[in-house]
Amino acid sequence: MKKILSVLTLTAAATALCCPSVFAAEIMHSAELGAGISLVFAIPFVGMLLCIAICPLVIPEKWEKWRWLFVLFWSLLFLIPFALTYNVPTMVDQLLESLVGDYLTFIVLLFGLFCVAGNICLEGDLAGTPKTNVLLLLIGTALASWIGTTGASMVMIRPILRANRWRSKCVQTVVFFIFLVSNIGGCLTPIGDPPLLMGFMRGVPFTWELQHLLPIMALNVVLLLAIYFVMDQRAYRKDLAAGRKPLNGGAKLRLSGAHNIVFMLVIVLAVVLSGVLPGMPLFQNAAGDVLGIHIFGSVSLSYPTLIEIAMILAAAFLSFKTTKKDVRTKNNFTWGAIEEVAVLFIGIFITMIPALLFLKAHGADLGLTEPWQMFWATGALSSFLDNTPTYLVFMTTAGALGAAEGVVTTVGTIAVPMLIAISCGAVFMGANTYIGNAPNFMVKSIADENGVKMPSFFGYMAWSVGILIPVFLIDTLLFFL
Repeated sequence: MKKILSVLTLTAAATALCCPSVFAAEIMHSAELGAGISLVFAIPFVGMLLCIAICPLVIPEKWEKWRWLFVLFWSLLFLIPFALTYNVPTMVDQLLESLVGDYLTFIVLLFGLFCVAGNICLEGDLAGTPKTNVLLLLIGTALASWIGTTGASMVMIRPILRANRWRSKCVQTVVFFIFLVSNIGGCLTPIGDPPLLMGFMRGVPFTWELQHLLPIMALNVVLLLAIYFVMDQRAYRKDLAAGRKPLNGGAKLRLSGAHNIVFMLVIVLAVVLSGVLPGMPLFQNAAGDVLGIHIFGSVSLSYPTLIEIAMILAAAFLSFKTTKKDVRTKNNFTWGAIEEVAVLFIGIFITMIPALLFLKAHGADLGLTEPWQMFWATGALSSFLDNTPTYLVFMTTAGALGAAEGVVTTVGTIAVPMLIAISCGAVFMGANTYIGNAPNFMVKSIADENGVKMPSFFGYMAWSVGILIPVFLIDTLLFFL
């Protein structure tokens, strides 16, 4: 927490000191900024990504200790030139919009799920055989749409790591876990992944994804589990040949901290309410705007968001207070994973501001009129940018195409094939990189903490390009052409 506060404080102070003469200027709106912003401002975002990819390989110890300084450096390298080019109030407005409007709820949700899941321990005779691993992956994938990809990831990653601790190599298990549980499994409900929640808030029916995306998800799950089983079977035989033996103590499965499932459901309810409450008259003024606390410029913290944050933090607090410490000890629970995600993603959220501004302003000019184009465009950007605003940009673009029939939303009527393509691109292709979806990096960190040497940033992309891209090409041929 101190590192996060240091990044924020030093970022604000350094920017203000460098640009004191422009404090009186007027705030420029996002549409105006996006129309004229240069993609040169996105260089710090690229630098941030390259640091995440390269530094853990080249300077691992320094990166572990000083990564918050790298985050600060790239953040300032964007914010100071941005403030000098436009003005400080505009920079502060955009910074707060990113941190308050996006990062705050993002990290609070991750924190809450991380805490509650860390107090749930599944113990027993779970030997990490290929069949057992497939079953665990399937359970996690099924859970993802109902408690979110982050919730399912945090609940299931420790049991699957514990079951495979006798194995010499289980990297493939964690990689496919990220593919399935942390991403693809979340496509069936608005609870599953934040982009779909944004669609629900804009008029997409709650059961729409379940009705339209299930066949695509089922195909992907079958294909990926089949590939995984072949790979894991081969690794399993090598382990047996090397004299390694599965755990076979005969102990029955036991769930410690089971009462925390209630707190998990409270967090899920908080997420649902964040999408429902803004549309209720009680939380709107006469103009239909959502009520909240004004912070600066166009930035406000809405009352529904405050309710969501309060519910999540209360659930996390009560989870810790009502669970014995030995449950967390059995889970090898530490704060390292959530701290790493919090520090790195604050830099990602700050430095990706210009890319999102440009995308929002020019998304409609990209000439995307076919479902396959929407699938790959949404997916490619969701692999590196926050998939929620990316989904909203292309949803808005699709709504402006003037479809005669389809899904009626607040941004216009969207043809069903187009919305299917946008939804699948945003959810599925978050698995392409570690930063494509929040739980990806958390799963990697937890696996590293438990002795699994995970691939580097580019190493993981080699897995995703080699395995996921062919699957997505099959999706394109079968569903989007």
